[in-house]
Amino acid sequence: MQAVILAGGKGTRLRPYTMYIPKPLLPVNEYPILDIILRQLKHYRVSEVVISTGHLAELIQAYCGRGKRWGLKIRYVKEEKALGTAGAIKNIKGLEDNFIVMNGDILTDLDYRHLFDFHLKNKAAMTLATIKRVEASDFGVLNFDKQFKLTGLVEKPKRYEYISIGINVLSKKCRKYIAKDESLGIPDLVSRMQKKEDIFCCETDAYWLDIGKVGDYKVAQEEFQKNKAKVFYD
Repeated sequence: MQAVILAGGKGTRLRPYTMYIPKPLLPVNEYPILDIILRQLKHYRVSEVVISTGHLAELIQAYCGRGKRWGLKIRYVKEEKALGTAGAIKNIKGLEDNFIVMNGDILTDLDYRHLFDFHLKNKAAMTLATIKRVEASDFGVLNFDKQFKLTGLVEKPKRYEYISIGINVLSKKCRKYIAKDESLGIPDLVSRMQKKEDIFCCETDAYWLDIGKVGDYKVAQEEFQKNKAKVFYD
């Protein structure tokens, strides 16, 4: 398997931490986020990783090198301008017919092999990993008719939603939907491809934490200790 890690963002929501350290190299306890991810990918039999870099690219490349310490082959593509979460894919040479694309700031115990096999089984052009999230209201919700006559009151209702967790499998055919040097996000790519291609969602009950904001980063320090046995591979 082949994986593309998106590590080109400036991490503005995590400042001041990301002023001098790229977000994927921020430590969760003693391990950089990117180190944890690379260990997981190796565990699930990924053999090659392409890291899309931008902000402080030289630090990421100096830390990861060619991937020898993880038993991986690592190479890089650098964004000369911000290309979003999908735009950089157009500039990557040597992509396999199907490959994983993921953000470089995720703490998870997702089974990447299961996601990849699900994608192949369905002959999908794209597969989005998804989890079910519960959104609870802090208030009582009123229901009423057109005359504003009360028809019901629900105290602190819960709403269930499926969300994308920033880990996807793409077919190489996705490249034809991306213009050269175009800044494009995965949601926009999904919209373009959905009109002509089969896109699937793979539900998972995996642990998942997006380390995108200062508050999330602080939570990650505690969560890593609780979930180390599930997310970290020696």
